[in-house]
Order: sequence, then structure tokens, then C-alpha cells
Amino acid sequence: MSNQENRLKNYLLLHVIVFIWGFTAILGKLISIDAIPLVWYRMLIAVGFIGLYFVINNRSFTLTKRAALEFSITGVIIAVHWITFFKAIKVSNVSVALVTMSTGAFFTSLLEPIFFKRRVKLLEMILGLLVIFGLYIIFSFESKYTLGIIYALISAFLSSLFAVLNGLFVKKYEADSISFYQLFFGVACVTVYLAFSGSFTAEFFSLLGTDWVYLIILGSVCTAYAFIASVKVMKYLTPYTVMLTINLEPVYAIILALIIFGEKEEMNIEFYYGAFIVLFVVLLNGLVKNSSKIKKKLQR
Repeated sequence: MSNQENRLKNYLLLHVIVFIWGFTAILGKLISIDAIPLVWYRMLIAVGFIGLYFVINNRSFTLTKRAALEFSITGVIIAVHWITFFKAIKVSNVSVALVTMSTGAFFTSLLEPIFFKRRVKLLEMILGLLVIFGLYIIFSFESKYTLGIIYALISAFLSSLFAVLNGLFVKKYEADSISFYQLFFGVACVTVYLAFSGSFTAEFFSLLGTDWVYLIILGSVCTAYAFIASVKVMKYLTPYTVMLTINLEPVYAIILALIIFGEKEEMNIEFYYGAFIVLFVVLLNGLVKNSSKIKKKLQR
């Protein structure tokens, strides 16, 4: 297979992965259980599948004490991120949650200077203010979804914090090891919480048949497979291409939600004005940050 064919194959695979990530929100709405048990099942199933992947590929499970500490902290962050994400979907809808989650890129712009010791860029601040303006429009005309927007903003911040910390970890550890142990420690933390709150009852494990099907899809395809496939894709595509395509996730999810849930996902026209501002600025942010890479590519 030529390099061009290989890139095309992986580019198409990347779109499939982003589509799968967008479908995660749909599954969150379809699954009848609350956000915390939902995340517990998701992480447990994903750990099982990635652990199986490790065994099949003879990957080592060894871990240093420092790595265990780092992964346990980020494992808790990703668990709370998912809990607040699914909470946002449960109390509002997929469209509101996904558009608000798009603010993650700008939380990252604020967090990166702290962790990577660089100056905050004026353009990033301006784009951040535009995102806030877009959210203000949504808040003003969709006030009934205020709690969902708050949950989604918390989730977006935690997602950004998680991404920035992983930007440091990926220089020291293998990507699949990072994911496996973060999921492992995350599900361990949620297990402790559920155990102390007395949530492990017969009813907790008595789920609808459809819930089991959706949870297995969520934990295996949308979490374990999507992660492993995304790592493979990043070996063949530029970070710019990956970033730009990932920004399509809210678009895919909102279209899917409109098809599946119909009127429940239909919003006031002002919502779409605000959503357009947020998504446009996120896309513009990616283009600006990678403009030098684009120029180099055009000069070849």
C-alpha cells in the first residue's frame, strides 16, 4: 500500500473514530441508569477490553510508584469528567452538552501556559471571549438547560486539565499504558465511592437488556476500540488533521441526536446562533494554531 493510500485509509478511519465519539453522547442519553453507575460500567468494561488487548499483544503491566500516583490522579479527573458529561446530557440534551463541551479548547489555552510555562496569547483570550459570548446567547434563550450547561462546563474544564496533563505524560509513558491505568484507577475510585455510599445493591446490577447492550457498545467500541484506533491513526496523520477532524464531533453528535431523538433535540434559533459562534471559534482556533504547519505543507 502506497503512503497516499495509507494516509487516506487512516483519514477515513479517523472520521469513523470521531463519529464513534459523537455516538457516545447518544448512548449516554439512551442508557436509563444515572451518570455515576453509567461511568462505572463504562470504565470497567473498557479496562477489561484494553487489558485483553495487553494480554494478546504481550504488553507489560508493570508500573512505577510515581506513574501509579500520576495515573491515579488523572484517573479520578477523567472519571469525574465523564460523570459530569453524562449528567449534562441527562439533565439537558445532547446538543446543549456537546456545544458547551466545545469550550474545552479554550480552557486548554488557559491551562497550557501554567503547565508548559508559556505566556498567554492575546488572540487566545479574544477567541475565548467570543466563545463566552456564544454561550451567553445559549444561556439567554435556553435558560431551562442552565444546569446542563454548568455540568458541561465543569466537564469541559476537567477534560482540558486531563489533556494538558496527558501532554506531559505522553513524553514519558506509552499511550496505551496511560489509558489503561487511568481507566483502572478511575474505576477503582468510583468503586470506592459506590461502596461507601451503599450503592452496590441487587438493583444496581439489575439492568434492562437494552442498557447492557448499550453499555457494552459504550465500553468496548466507543472507549477501548476508539482509543486504540486513535493511537494508530496518529502515527500516520498530522496533529493538525487529527485536531481539525475531532472538532467535527459535536456536529456529528447533534445531527445524530436530531435524527434519533427528533423534537427533544430541536432548539430555539438563538441556540444555533450561539452554537455556530462556539463551533466556528473552536475551528478558527485550530486553524490559527496550525497555520505554520499549513504553510509548510503548501510549500512542499
